[in-house]
Amino acid sequence: MNYGVLMLSKVIEQNEPNALLRFNISAEDLPTEGERKALRYITEYAEKHGGRAPTAEMVANEVPDFQPDFNIEASYDYLAEKLKNRAAMLEFAELAEKELPERFNNSQDSPEELFSWLTDELERIKIRTNVRDTIGIDIKRDIDKFKAEYENRKAGESFRIWRSKFDFINRAMGGYVSSNVYVIYGKSGRGKSAIALEEMINCAMQGANVLIWSMEMGWYEVLVRLYVSISGEFGIDNNPLEDVDLDIGIEYTGPGGFNSRDVRQGKLSEEFEAGFMEFLDKINELIPGNIIVRAVDDENFNSRKLRDLKSDIIETKADVVLIDPFYYLDYEKNTSKTAGGDAAETSKKLRRLAGQTKTTVFALTQAEEGDGKDADSELKLPQRKDVKKTKALLEDAALLIAVDTNAEEGRGLIGLNKGRDGGEGKSAEIIYLPQVGVIKQLVEVVEESSDVPFNF
Repeated sequence: MNYGVLMLSKVIEQNEPNALLRFNISAEDLPTEGERKALRYITEYAEKHGGRAPTAEMVANEVPDFQPDFNIEASYDYLAEKLKNRAAMLEFAELAEKELPERFNNSQDSPEELFSWLTDELERIKIRTNVRDTIGIDIKRDIDKFKAEYENRKAGESFRIWRSKFDFINRAMGGYVSSNVYVIYGKSGRGKSAIALEEMINCAMQGANVLIWSMEMGWYEVLVRLYVSISGEFGIDNNPLEDVDLDIGIEYTGPGGFNSRDVRQGKLSEEFEAGFMEFLDKINELIPGNIIVRAVDDENFNSRKLRDLKSDIIETKADVVLIDPFYYLDYEKNTSKTAGGDAAETSKKLRRLAGQTKTTVFALTQAEEGDGKDADSELKLPQRKDVKKTKALLEDAALLIAVDTNAEEGRGLIGLNKGRDGGEGKSAEIIYLPQVGVIKQLVEVVEESSDVPFNF
């Protein structure tokens, strides 16, 4: 049965050319040249005559090789679905016959490229032949849908709010909301990755499944930072830093974690090594959620497109995602042919992906280094204009978090430069001792320095 003929005939008979737009019927969906000519004629006629369809006689006169079939009882929904399904199968068959064999022969030594191309093509066909039967949400017709979503949100099932480790962000923004993209940025080597990992741990402590795409650091380095930070959160003994010379410009005697340099080099003392191994054995008890790391040195981490990220999100059931850094993603193709268009298209699709997967996405990017006049020890938050790699990411973000730290002096600043829900201009000082897993808002350090919930 030719569903293209039936769809066009129904449009002519019922004088409803808008159905072709509503269901996104295009010439690519139609198998014969006669149907494609009829579609073009109906569309052009409707544009010139107030949305009306030509009569059957007019179509027969203009397109003699199109034979309509009237008195069709099937609905537009049914015809569109059948037409699109058939179009998808025909397009795939053509792909398999004409292009797949050559690509298969040329990909014997690199099957990943073949699979990547095939996956992209199948996704393209799927999107193009998707049936769109409604436009938007109708405030009258869709009341039940609204009520159901309200109940889901009331039960905490439709979206989540993850609290930040830094209270000033919670006070300013109420936390991080799912389906949004949050951007953390700062100059090179000034703590943006460390701050981001603190937020990832904090989300995992709230029960989140966290997925980290680390495209600069190897997996061992990322895990060192995570484990040291988690140990610093709980403290490895009652007053671990009292007799330790950190060579910093402030005094700090609160709870701290294992020394990251010793863990990184495998040179913990015998006593601390035993404590560290015991700590690792108890990690499952300490974190209600989980953290999955994909790092730059993972053997199977070759393709870094957004479709790969989506697959990982689905596979890991991720609630929260960290992309470190954004500009190391494999950018989407720039169809606009404008400067920076690849990054802009990727940013736009990342925002869409966050909404589709209902995840909270953190993306890291870099700020300009400046003119070099500022002293290295001077803490100064970068502004929006300082973002180096992509401006589009800032526009798509729900919140911009600027970071500047000085590890030698053990201090730092975090500020909000753009908030879709307010908060712009808010900032806070932090104590910054990543070498022992201590990164906290300064007020928290004063209030909590004597609180050590766990001993190992």
